[in-house]
Amino acid sequence: MLMKFLLVAVNAKYIHSNPAIYSLRAYAGKELSAHVELAEYTINQQLQEILADLYRRKPDVIGFSCYIWNWNMIQELLVELPKVLPKTEIWLGGPEVSYDADKILEKYLFLSGVMIGEGEATFKEVLEYYVSREETAGTLDSIPGLYLRTGYTAPRALTDLSSIPFLYDDLAPFENRILYYETSRGCPYRCSYCLSSIDKAVRLRDMSVVKRELQFFLDNRVKQVKFVDRTFNCNHEHAMEIWGYIQEHDNGVTNFHFEISADILREDEIELLNSFRPGLAQLEIGVQSVNPETLKAIRRVMNVERLEKIVADIHRGQNIHQHLDLIAGLPYEDYESFRISFNRVYGMKPEQLQLGFLKVLKGSEMCERAEEYGCVYLDRPPYEVLYTKWLSYEEVLMLKQIEEMVELYYNSGQFTRTLPVLEKAFESPFAMYEKLAEFYENEGYFANSPARAYRYHVLLEFAKSYDAENLPLYRELLTYDMYLRENLKSRPEFAADLSGHKETIRSFYQREEKERKYLPDYEGYDWKQLSRMTHLEPFCRILSGYVLFDYGSRNPLNYEAKVQVIQLPESEGQ
Repeated sequence: MLMKFLLVAVNAKYIHSNPAIYSLRAYAGKELSAHVELAEYTINQQLQEILADLYRRKPDVIGFSCYIWNWNMIQELLVELPKVLPKTEIWLGGPEVSYDADKILEKYLFLSGVMIGEGEATFKEVLEYYVSREETAGTLDSIPGLYLRTGYTAPRALTDLSSIPFLYDDLAPFENRILYYETSRGCPYRCSYCLSSIDKAVRLRDMSVVKRELQFFLDNRVKQVKFVDRTFNCNHEHAMEIWGYIQEHDNGVTNFHFEISADILREDEIELLNSFRPGLAQLEIGVQSVNPETLKAIRRVMNVERLEKIVADIHRGQNIHQHLDLIAGLPYEDYESFRISFNRVYGMKPEQLQLGFLKVLKGSEMCERAEEYGCVYLDRPPYEVLYTKWLSYEEVLMLKQIEEMVELYYNSGQFTRTLPVLEKAFESPFAMYEKLAEFYENEGYFANSPARAYRYHVLLEFAKSYDAENLPLYRELLTYDMYLRENLKSRPEFAADLSGHKETIRSFYQREEKERKYLPDYEGYDWKQLSRMTHLEPFCRILSGYVLFDYGSRNPLNYEAKVQVIQLPESEGQ
């Protein structure tokens, strides 16, 4: 009976996967990987459900892949697992356990050890030890990269990235899940809050290998591939070759996600990105703050003015989803400073604006200097900031509420016409979300979150409180926004009465059945079917005329319906 080494991942969501355990198994090679089994769960599963499944698998050895999002769950499992599998040896690995392995071994006395840092070569040698330990006199303390009860064995040399086999020859386990892909490790920057700054040597995967693997994703029409490279474009030639390849071989389906430093993008890179099919790529850009003192303190190198220009240059292409990040709780960033950062980044008009909160990661410079910054944070994962010298706990809680408003109203993409108008009733965009959070608190909506469709009504009530004289305009804007996203079966209560337009709308569809002037792709459908598959709405304030919402032709970038403004003959007027 084969010795079984079970590699366990506990993911944040079902759609996520854990490339680490697949990489460990692949690097072990065909013969050794026969002894490796993989198990993936989520933090939303019941502890006993996971425990029971681990027990039924009857592994000889278990290895847990540990991160801030799953460490709480894994620690609970570590308490219970020895009770049901007393003879099973247990190992830990991953960033969450690489910086205080000695303390973890003191706390959990049954652990065999911790694999420190990059795990591929270390795991292979540990696996070899278990497979052959009855026949040879090998010892674990001769393997570099381990923390044992006797101490740290020795540093492990960095892995040649091109030596790691491709992880995804079999796509069956990844159906309806995001695929993560790595073409580089390390980061040339030294941001004090980030663990990637520890490994400054950027290593690249061989480009011929990368292109072969990209083609596999394209041939299999994978929905999304998320690059985990920390700063994808830190090497210009590497980025250009990959971007050029996915454009040239675009299958019209696959989306590629890149985390980049936007202010170092060159003109030829921007030109290439602007030529992409809408939806081919999306960019995640970590801004974090625009406060110069904060940027200096966290060792972040960034030209904010250049960043603004480049984000605008990319935005002009109307083909790439840009996701910009801010972090609250950084040194020298107080509430007013964060307000400035928010307004400036919001003004760049990203498709998504992520408000994050500083996580004080073990092993980071920020962790070492936390006391100096008066940075108090959670003792348990995700080690999120509670307050600092500059930002009080009360202000952090206020920013948490503002974050939720940004998620519901800006990042949802449901209110793209209403919000720009509503913002004008306030001193700044930040002030609007601040007041919206206050409105939610007063109305009890944080406790009882409104359903997605009802958020339009909530926003109308909010507008009524702060800009009542323009209420008819907001009714139209919200009607436009709602039909832009959804082919509604029932008409919103706040929408205008259509009784005076019904004959005009009927005549339009009857004529369209014969002429196919506006809906040429709907050949074979009669006028009643056309009226159900699309929507025609009259507007008099935001524009003068009718808008035809075509749900069969959606924008791949934001999923909005195609719109056509139509001036109907006077004889068909209201």
